[in-house]
Amino acid sequence: MSYIPLKPIPLKDRNSLIFLRYGQVDMIDGAFVLVDSIGVRTHIPVGSIACIMLEPGTRVSHAAVKLAATVGTLLVWVGEAGVRMYAAGQPGGARSDKLLYQAQLALDPALRLKVVRKMFELRFGEEPPARRSVDQLRGIEGARVRKTYQLLAKQYGVKWNGRRYDPKDWAAGDTANQCISAATSCLYGITEAAILAAGYAPAIGFLHTGKPLSFVYDIADVLKFDTVVPVAFKVAAKHPQKPDQEVRRACRDQFRSQKTLKKLIPMIEEILAAGEISPPPPPEDSQPPAIPEPEGLGDSGHRSS
Repeated sequence: MSYIPLKPIPLKDRNSLIFLRYGQVDMIDGAFVLVDSIGVRTHIPVGSIACIMLEPGTRVSHAAVKLAATVGTLLVWVGEAGVRMYAAGQPGGARSDKLLYQAQLALDPALRLKVVRKMFELRFGEEPPARRSVDQLRGIEGARVRKTYQLLAKQYGVKWNGRRYDPKDWAAGDTANQCISAATSCLYGITEAAILAAGYAPAIGFLHTGKPLSFVYDIADVLKFDTVVPVAFKVAAKHPQKPDQEVRRACRDQFRSQKTLKKLIPMIEEILAAGEISPPPPPEDSQPPAIPEPEGLGDSGHRSS
């Protein structure tokens, strides 16, 4: 029997994300499964999911991690309710041309400003004021964000005292802040998966810098007030007993109905294209790999199997 390599499903055609906890994730009989403490197996269609969030109480086998990487599914190890990110697998990001392109845009102040202005335009639906620095645009953005939170809280009848939360103690926040934290963690997960699938680096940001997920925050911020933040306030208005679980389900449905995964990679490319440069060509003295790589089967940043 001849070997047929796995063909990763493009990110735009996948379900957004799921959360797993309290069990052993393994590959059994060729399938990706979660086995709970009494031995009950739950099959996970790993190849059709963009991102799998692993909460405390979850263990993962080497075989399961390898399968997730092969099919281009991002594994993210998170804290309770997904509000802290401890580590992430890397099924994508294997495009040096795109990494160099992204770095060139971030390192040149004039190009970086063009990218930031594009983010502002997409986020607020209008061009930013002329002759403003990145810091000035960040200040304008912050004021608008605070106002948007207030308006959404009023719209959904939710008491609002500002965006206040302790990342080390998720339960210490009020219901509205818990819902927003859970919702943004969902958006960060699928955004990181999209960035890696497109071949870029999550750490090379433009508004956010110096963090492992700087570019994730940049891209997610463009979308969050059109997607997950209204969902969070809507759920908070119902005073749920388990706000994190309610928010996750609502975000999953929102991502599906708005086709968020289908929009993410084109939006990333549009934002970076605002720099009006082309990816740098390889050096003339560079050498191709001794063993040619097979043609990729998934998104541009996925490694070939």
